[in-house]
Amino acid sequence: MNSTPYPNFSEQGYRVVRELGRNREGGRITWLASDVNTTQQVVLKQFCFAQVGSSWSGFAAHQREIEILQKLTHPGIPRYISSFATSDGFCLVQEYIHAQSLAERLGDFDAEEIKRIAIKALDILRYLQNLNPPVIHRDIKPENILVDEELKVYLIDFGFARIGSQEVAGSSVFKGTPGFIPPEQMFEPTQATDLYALGTTLICLLAKIKSTEIRELCDRNNPYIIKFKPLLPQLSLRFLGWLENMVQPEQNKRFANAQAAFTALQPLEVVRVPGIDFSETVLEFKANRLGEKLTQSITVENTIPDTLLQGKWEVAPHPHDPPHTPDSHAWISVTPTTFSRNHTQFQVEVDTIKLMADKSYKRQLILHSNAYPASHTLTVKVQTAALPIEKTEISYTWLVGVALIGAIAPLLINLLMVLAGIYSTLNWLIAFAVTYSTLTWVIGFVGLEKVMKTVIGAGIGLVSGSFVGLCAGLFIAMIPTVFGANYDVVNNIFRIMGIIGSVVGLVYGGFLGFVVWGKDDIQSNKDKKFYWSRAILYLLTAGLGTSFGIIVIIGFVTPYTPIALTGIGLPLISLLLYPPLKRRRLITKYRQSEESLIKP
Repeated sequence: MNSTPYPNFSEQGYRVVRELGRNREGGRITWLASDVNTTQQVVLKQFCFAQVGSSWSGFAAHQREIEILQKLTHPGIPRYISSFATSDGFCLVQEYIHAQSLAERLGDFDAEEIKRIAIKALDILRYLQNLNPPVIHRDIKPENILVDEELKVYLIDFGFARIGSQEVAGSSVFKGTPGFIPPEQMFEPTQATDLYALGTTLICLLAKIKSTEIRELCDRNNPYIIKFKPLLPQLSLRFLGWLENMVQPEQNKRFANAQAAFTALQPLEVVRVPGIDFSETVLEFKANRLGEKLTQSITVENTIPDTLLQGKWEVAPHPHDPPHTPDSHAWISVTPTTFSRNHTQFQVEVDTIKLMADKSYKRQLILHSNAYPASHTLTVKVQTAALPIEKTEISYTWLVGVALIGAIAPLLINLLMVLAGIYSTLNWLIAFAVTYSTLTWVIGFVGLEKVMKTVIGAGIGLVSGSFVGLCAGLFIAMIPTVFGANYDVVNNIFRIMGIIGSVVGLVYGGFLGFVVWGKDDIQSNKDKKFYWSRAILYLLTAGLGTSFGIIVIIGFVTPYTPIALTGIGLPLISLLLYPPLKRRRLITKYRQSEESLIKP
């Protein structure tokens, strides 16, 4: 005699352990039982026809469910074992899965785990839809999906399933669960029908709401539209779009089948990921000299709020580059290499010392990040400098011309003064001729505009310098007068100071006009350096020429001669010899290392 409230199925070889679930309207009770011979645990689904006014003719309809379950061999579907008749119906015996339903584990999963559950559930649906005829479950909900500790997914309860064009006999006139039923399910379910229910199930998991509460998210005007996006701000827009496609009320706007939904879901990031915006997508470098290091800045912005952009730079491998690691490259570097900020400025440095001269290089920088897509590329283009040519940019003809004019000018002026019988202002005229010719030829080669600016500056400097010099001379001349010096001494002091002031003022004013007023004519640092070096070279050349002219006038055997020749000649010779020697050394060094240089 059975002393427990559970039914006695010992004659059929099973002992009921406990009740797993009950559908009173459908007359179905699910029991956990064990095989009396093997002690293996099984699930007994007891169908009680008497409870719903059915007759034994209903058993024939349930035979279709038994037949299809016997054919199902997917690891995500509990295996059919057997069936037997009872006094008021029959029992279906299936494999017992030691796992809890999603309804029992609500809130246990993060977004990535829910994606894995979705993929495995879709895999089961793919299997069912590929059968001939296909099987439509029609009652997918959190209660009918089991998940074990290893995140294995199982689909149970095929009581409402439809096989091809025929329905499997259900235990309820309601084919599905409210809130999980698409509009077409009551009339002509398709392969897209189960996708709606699975999408609704995923919304329950992601929003952590019970299946009985899903109707609270439905639109009042259209109960098949589920408003779930405001509840899931942390999810990526692409995944939300996929989920929205799953629960479209109109089946022609849904994925056509489980395979289409499965393929679309796999590459998606579930959690909202940062976006990337580059200030530049192509960096172009141009070297002006061999071995030059070039640097440019680039800014990376995260365009998605409430996310943190993290990443790491790497130079893409190139067949001509030496082997390198992600953290080190032979001639390209990015600082910082790794970052964890939403606004970061990077310095990209290119070292051309290992590159061939006068070549174009193109490489790719790869930014690996937590954004979507995970990798972004940045193009680096480098134009290396050409080999220094043998001829100099300075015209030696011009240098000779400047030197000759610098030497002839004071001689001609001196000759004119002698012919005119003027001797008292000879020193002043010589100084004027020397300074004027020097500055004119230093400035003249850069163009008429700069000549005019320089002449104006020189004129202002001449007037102001002469005035300051004469005032200084007058002041100094008063000193010997006080002590009784004669008139000639005072006159000489006054004259010398006037000449010195005029020359200093003329030189200063000329350079003020050339460098300061004419600075807008110099466009870049390279041009500025070139103008300065060329100006100094012409100045020294003109100075050497005028020195010879003055020496001819005043005589070779004077203290002025060695000072002028040494002070002006040595720097001039150095400037003339250093550039070609430097170029020759660079070319020789380049030729020796050319074989080991990196090719474009």
